[in-house]
Formats: sequence, C-alpha cells, structure tokens
Amino acid sequence: MTPKPGEVTKLLLQVQGQQPGAEARLLELVYGELRKLAASHMRRERSDHTLSATALAHEAWLRFRKDLTNADLHSRQQFFAVATTAMRRILVEHARARSAEKRGGPAQPIRVESLDMFSAPDDDQLLALDEALAALSELRPRAARVVELRFFGGFSHEQIGGLLGLERRTVDRDWAFARAWLLGALRQGQTKGGPQP
Repeated sequence: MTPKPGEVTKLLLQVQGQQPGAEARLLELVYGELRKLAASHMRRERSDHTLSATALAHEAWLRFRKDLTNADLHSRQQFFAVATTAMRRILVEHARARSAEKRGGPAQPIRVESLDMFSAPDDDQLLALDEALAALSELRPRAARVVELRFFGGFSHEQIGGLLGLERRTVDRDWAFARAWLLGALRQGQTKGGPQP
C-alpha cells in the first residue's frame, strides 16, 4: 500500500491529537516502508543475526510508538528518520549483548582499513562505530545525523537534504567530513582504547 502524498503527515497529526484509531491506521499505512527500512538495516548486519527485518521493524515500532504523541513529527521523512534512529539503537543493543556474551575470549580487532561505510560490520565494529558516531555528534551534530541517515537509514543525499533542509552539496561535504573523521577516530581508538574527537 503506497500512501498518498500528505496522508502520513495527516495521520501523524491525528496521532499527536490522540484521535481514536489513528495509530492503527498509521501503522497499516507505513508498515511496508518500515519493513523495507528494516531490511535495509539488516543487509548491513552479519548473516547469522538473531533479528529478522520483520522483527526489527516490529521492535522499532513498539519502542517509538509511545513517543508519537509527544514527538514533533510533521512529515513522512521525519517519521522514518525517527524509525532509523530506533533501529540503530536496537541493533547496537543487540551487538552489545552479543559482545558481552563473548567476553573472556580473544578480542576481535577492528580493521578500519576494510571498514566500508556500506559493508556489514561485525559486533565490535558496530559498537566502535556507534561510539565514534556519538563522539562526532558532540563535535558536529549535523554531520553525525547525515551518517546516521545514510549509513543506518539508507537515505540518499537528496532525501537527507530534504529532511534536514540542506542543499545537496552541504550533505556531500558533511558526509565526506564525517566519513574521514570517523575512520580516523576508529583508527585512533584501536591504538588508544577508544575513539576520541
């Protein structure tokens, strides 16, 4: 089911106004796209991940649906940006839990040279990337948001520009800066015990 232009926005406003049945209609309308977004996230995960795209979509919905009435969401893009953040947090939590289970064994080194922004990171790489992204967020929040939307959400530079109200070349610059900064932070983290700005 493809939503008509403005339909998601209309339902978001109804959910925020706490109109009966609006949340169920919103889920029905966005479920297919939410599932595709989750599948995009899962393509970057290891093949033996315990979550499926469907499970990730459901868990993300359950987590952020409570905030829908309080969130300042006015568009479909904002809705899916929030969903991207929720999915990223879920995947990072799963990686932390899996990493905690492995403690006591040999540490898996992070090979920054082979870490492609679109490859499937292992648990250690995902956790290191999440820490580095948090540090980047302190330094350049907009660049960190561009990385989150592109890497974790699968949004194009044009979509990110529309979502953040930026020109394409600004998104390109933020992406280039963030990628270089993150790779440097990850390299530094391998030798000094953690990424540092």
